[in-house]
Amino acid sequence: MSEKAAAKKQGRNNGAVVMMCLSFVFGMGAMSYAAVPLYRIFCQVTGYNGTTQRVEQMSSVVLDRKMRVTFDANVAPGLQWNFKPVEREVNPKIGETIQVNFVAENRSNETQRGQAVFNVTPGEAGAYFNKVQCFCFTDTDLKPGEKLEMPVVFYIDPDIVKAVESKDIHTVTLSYTFYPKEGPKPVASNEGGAVKIEKKL
Repeated sequence: MSEKAAAKKQGRNNGAVVMMCLSFVFGMGAMSYAAVPLYRIFCQVTGYNGTTQRVEQMSSVVLDRKMRVTFDANVAPGLQWNFKPVEREVNPKIGETIQVNFVAENRSNETQRGQAVFNVTPGEAGAYFNKVQCFCFTDTDLKPGEKLEMPVVFYIDPDIVKAVESKDIHTVTLSYTFYPKEGPKPVASNEGGAVKIEKKL
């Protein structure tokens, strides 16, 4: 093989290697971009990592055993909100559908939008914590000084007492953290049964 032909072949091989490297980098980038939503879907389906379940109907079975449920509320940097549960804890029967309320107040001088992220501890209880209604299903918009009462309707699946990893759980904690959410701000938002509270002067 001539020197010219060998150089040409070497150039083709180098080009192929470069293309393979670029394809690999692009593929890894696409996979890492898709990993977050796929992981979120996995958690929602399985209850893994304390992710609660969203259901359309209430439980038809109520046990005689109670479960202590405590609440935790946090606000991430970027939102000038006060956010807290109306009640710090409840003690419903397992399978009993109940409603609790949280209150958020915008302390800034501008309209702010937030998205609540939630989880349950211990993580093994996440698969059995069923939400029928929750303010976390949609974004929340608050005008300056506006206060909003927001409901959560839930029940603990009676199957929690059957599973080996969860049968000895007696207390679960539902935690929320509100994060700032960018996007167009509607004139009014009152989804999920939230109730506006008049600000007292």
